[in-house]
Amino acid sequence: MLYPIAKKIMMQIDPEKIHDWVLGFLQKTGNSSFNKLYAQTVKPDPVEVMGIMFPNPVGLAAGLDKDGEAIDAFHKMGFGHVEVGTVTPRPQSGNSKPRMFRIKDKNAIINRMGFNNKGVDNLVENLRARRSDIVVGVNIGKNKTTPMDKGKEDYLICMEKVYPYAAYITVNISSPNTPGLRSLQYGELLDELLRELKEKQAELKERHDRYVPLALKIAPDLTVQEIDSIAKSLLKNNFDAVIATNTTLDRESVAGSLHANETGGLSGCPVMDFSTAVISRLHQNLGTKVPIIGVGGINSSADAQIKFEAGAALVQIYTGFIYQGPPLIQNIVNDRVT
Repeated sequence: MLYPIAKKIMMQIDPEKIHDWVLGFLQKTGNSSFNKLYAQTVKPDPVEVMGIMFPNPVGLAAGLDKDGEAIDAFHKMGFGHVEVGTVTPRPQSGNSKPRMFRIKDKNAIINRMGFNNKGVDNLVENLRARRSDIVVGVNIGKNKTTPMDKGKEDYLICMEKVYPYAAYITVNISSPNTPGLRSLQYGELLDELLRELKEKQAELKERHDRYVPLALKIAPDLTVQEIDSIAKSLLKNNFDAVIATNTTLDRESVAGSLHANETGGLSGCPVMDFSTAVISRLHQNLGTKVPIIGVGGINSSADAQIKFEAGAALVQIYTGFIYQGPPLIQNIVNDRVT
């Protein structure tokens, strides 16, 4: 695997510029002979979650391929699933640049991208064009200009459009980069949103004659009481899964590092313990009734195993994938199988 050499080069380039370049390269090469540069064989480790059979429990977290442009390339790397998005009803450019910062000494990233994406209609075209049969989840959100009291309408619009093409749909209410979004995680606002999404799901199931599960993605910056309240809402509304967690606003673990004071969500190794604590508390509340997808700080197969032991049925990687490359997928799966 050439990744250690490629990483040295990529780490010298602006993080968003190299992200866009690599994604473009993967989009062009996913179904060509050039995919040998990153393709690898991963041992089968099938697991059934949300009624879906995943070939292995390691997925790509949302945010890396927002518009679903390189799905086939990620399939070649051995991912068990890919979550695309976050996508919004209308295209939006996101926050002003620079908006992505590496904290290399902590294997971390801070981003304040702001749901930059080309819109749900563009994503649907990419989902229709993909050639691989990899499990694809779609992460949906609201446009920044949509008032909070109208936010649920954005989720319903996206849900209706992606429903025929998604294996599952994730409702993102936990990004710190869309003003007010995290307020949807609490109390009556959350119950109302989940209820309406489930009603829409039932309607779409009848229309398309297929059931597409719904997952909720939550933040790591929650109190025990808030986690318990979210768990109650998930059970009350018969949600199919929960993804724990998104990025953190906490900076204690990176204090003194270059870029540590940049605003945005912190991902990577510093989120590991926060995420695992949320997973563990959720598991105490949910048991096996609502499966948990563990995300945050997974930088090795040992980190992934900690998530599984805390109660995660699947895991997803993003920042660890940036720092460790495709071998991380192989290491996590192979260590589970052997």
